[in-house]
Amino acid sequence: MIRRFKNLKIRTQSTIVILFAIIVAFTLFELLWLNKWNICGIAERLGIFYTQMGDKSFRKTLAEEALHYDIPESEDDTDAVEALNPFFDLVSEYTGIYIYGHDDGLFLAGRSPSAMSDNGFLSFFNIGYRLTDGEGEFVENCLLKFANGTADILIYNYERTIFIYPFLFVCLFLAVDLFFAIVLLFLNRKMRQVMLLKDEILTMSAGDLEHKIPDFGGNEIGILASELNHLRESLSDNIQKEQESRKANQDLITALSHDLRTPLTILNGYLEVLKLKRNPQTQEEYLERCLKKTEDIKELTDRMFEYALIAEETETPEAAWISTDFIGQCLTENCDFIRLAGFTLELKLPEATGVLQSDKTMLKRILNNLFSNILKYGDKKQTVTVSGRIQNTEFIVSLTNRSKDNDSGIDSNNIGLKNTDRMIQMLDGRMDVWQEKEVFGVELRFPLR
Repeated sequence: MIRRFKNLKIRTQSTIVILFAIIVAFTLFELLWLNKWNICGIAERLGIFYTQMGDKSFRKTLAEEALHYDIPESEDDTDAVEALNPFFDLVSEYTGIYIYGHDDGLFLAGRSPSAMSDNGFLSFFNIGYRLTDGEGEFVENCLLKFANGTADILIYNYERTIFIYPFLFVCLFLAVDLFFAIVLLFLNRKMRQVMLLKDEILTMSAGDLEHKIPDFGGNEIGILASELNHLRESLSDNIQKEQESRKANQDLITALSHDLRTPLTILNGYLEVLKLKRNPQTQEEYLERCLKKTEDIKELTDRMFEYALIAEETETPEAAWISTDFIGQCLTENCDFIRLAGFTLELKLPEATGVLQSDKTMLKRILNNLFSNILKYGDKKQTVTVSGRIQNTEFIVSLTNRSKDNDSGIDSNNIGLKNTDRMIQMLDGRMDVWQEKEVFGVELRFPLR
């Protein structure tokens, strides 16, 4: 029930609360007003106010004193009427007493309540009398024996109005207060929700996007809170993705920059060999290799520039059908270079060929990274073993070398191997690295199609 109420629109909620407040306030007023005489009796017994009509001794005194006075013949009998003044003085200022003939019912004498001559009380009485339809007016008719006969006595008492009429305003005040208390409690709750939303927005603007906004139901405030919560989650996700994208882009540029060193180093080695002019027969071949390395460098720089501008989260391979002979050529080329650098090589390539779907530039970068590792950390006194073989549905490339003294066989910050492993996974392949004492080995597995 409460959940359904919370999901209603604020205008509907307000209408329901106002109607509920009216019903509750009216019920309170009715309960109090219907029990007014019980409450009045309690107040009278507690001595809060006094009424002659509830005093038995007053009636007894009135009956005893009437025996000492004569009934006027008519209301024009001035002397007889004045002689009754001490008898009329027995009633209070809120009581009126009137004498009528017992046989003919004609008015003979009487006195109105003296309080009615007070304009303040009279105004208060008139308002209360109209609002309560005469509640508080007590009328009693009785027979009294006078010295010269029996007369009808009519007594009007208004002492209870001193309690009833203020009690009416107290009931109205309590009912109205209860009505406004319920309505203001509802409004205060909505205002606290709005203030809480304001605090949540300030918290979000300060950069805290982890704090969840409370659920306020399905009304307008609840919808606003829900949308703010979605906005917070979206902002948090976007910021996280942006940070991841920036890191991935930085890592990519770092990787490409690292990969760029290897062809530059190989190119520099070929140029140094050409500069020495020791073997004129191989100059043409070395020049051709230098040109190929410049193409590799150009591809790497173009890709680095492309990713720097686009800021992609991940590098996407440009897949093409490639023969395993291409990998063999790359292995041969890298082996020739590190052989020139003073290493002893043992190269084994399979006679059979296969086809795989891969990225030529990535394959070159993978092999360049591995041979660059050998160049940096390999021991030239020990033979480097390089092999390629087809096994089941995979083309496997293995490289084994012995590390220099006090070197790990892995580049100091692992950038080369991390890049190689990342690129192998992009090509749906796998890289296994192992090390036993000074011997370091890498095995690459490429799926054949």
